Amino acid sequence: MNQRSFSQYGLSDKVAKALSSLQYNHPTEVQSKVLPIALEERDVVVKSQTGSGKTASFGIPLCELVNWEENKPQALVLTPTRELAAQVKEDITNIGRFKRIKAAAVYGKSPFAKQKVELKQKTHIVVGTPGRVLDHIEKETLALEKIRYLVIDEADEMLNMGFIDQVEAIIQHLPSERVTMLFSATLPEDIEELSRKYMKKPVDVEIKANGLTTSTIDHSVISVENERKFELLKDVTTVENPDSCIIFCRTQEQVNTLLDDLDDFGYPCDKIHGAMVQEDRFEVMNDFKKGKFRYLVATDVAARGIDIDNITHVINYDLPLEKESYVHRTGRTGRAGKKGKAITFVTPYEKRMLSEIEEYIGFSIPTSAPPSKEEVQQAASAFTEKINERPEVKKDKSESLNKDIMKLYFNGGKKKKIRAVDFVGTIAKLDGVTADDIGIITIQENVSYVEILNGKGTKVLQAMKNKTIKGKKLKVHKAIK
Repeated sequence: MNQRSFSQYGLSDKVAKALSSLQYNHPTEVQSKVLPIALEERDVVVKSQTGSGKTASFGIPLCELVNWEENKPQALVLTPTRELAAQVKEDITNIGRFKRIKAAAVYGKSPFAKQKVELKQKTHIVVGTPGRVLDHIEKETLALEKIRYLVIDEADEMLNMGFIDQVEAIIQHLPSERVTMLFSATLPEDIEELSRKYMKKPVDVEIKANGLTTSTIDHSVISVENERKFELLKDVTTVENPDSCIIFCRTQEQVNTLLDDLDDFGYPCDKIHGAMVQEDRFEVMNDFKKGKFRYLVATDVAARGIDIDNITHVINYDLPLEKESYVHRTGRTGRAGKKGKAITFVTPYEKRMLSEIEEYIGFSIPTSAPPSKEEVQQAASAFTEKINERPEVKKDKSESLNKDIMKLYFNGGKKKKIRAVDFVGTIAKLDGVTADDIGIITIQENVSYVEILNGKGTKVLQAMKNKTIKGKKLKVHKAIK
């Protein structure tokens, strides 16, 4: 265990308080190496696997370095998927909670107009997928002149998904005087070239790992005829009896079929794939994070952007078509130093694909025999008991951070010429309340939202019913989440 402390980096009290509330007690290896470099505002190229804690290694410096008073975006974070963009935005918001850092996420399949309105408001950090970020740049709805920090997250995935040209187009629009941080599990030639072309004497940081996967994952392969796959899945899940498991399929149709079959056998399960509406995908992911069901059936879209520390098993029901996907799929387990299992089903026709994956990851995956009838029978009662028991809903790591925060709604905004400073000026004068008790303020055309921190929401709510903002009496109530 790395016994370093975040206190050694000279972080501000507000960022340190958020890290403590989030139970970030000791920096991970990647955080301990990247934080000093990033806080000195030097370019850095980081080769580090998924699950190593890299989001905080750039999220902490960004929250520390951005200037709260500046209204225009100062940092841009590029991610390959919508799920990852939403996850990174949430992590940054939590780390910057007490500094009142406002982060916005922009990605496709979400209303452009809504994002445009959000970007018009005070925003410190923008997180987004390359296509949608480029849309905002070309339509001049994302101000770039104050961008001082660029983060390219999962750069190799950007390359695999064909986004690298868009990333380069975005970079060419940004101010040349900036700090650039690039994170990647692998460093293909195209990524190396990108860093040479657009970064200034970057510091290279590499977090060593066993091949491309972490030592905390127990890999195995089971040979099976295609028509026997579902029976094998039932046997494997009965014997393994996972607490939390992702089952990966190659196609959306296979996901839908498998979910129906598992549902028929009483498995607590749900699905995620690219054809689903974005809101539904987020809802499924949130429920899976909380442990409301044990089995998630997914296409590769879910392999990127799932940051859950306690997935015990990954099952490759279908072998992935791309060898890189094996790393991303199996990297969902064995995170944050915990042990995990990755079990892969291989049909006789897929032996060559398996060989390519093994060559890519640098080791042969051990072959396991299917569970015997005796093993399945012995495990059946414990399995049945677990799938029928009421799930214990897990607490989100930000719950302790957010429990003392109340968001207030006011029925006045830009049209009434109301600004964030007007709220701060009024609320900070209330008895027993200071500016440190005021969180993120969002001013829209006709309404405003103000977060009140430190458990003082009820007190402020009552007091503001009899106060005016800039001489105007506004309706105020607790905001509906």
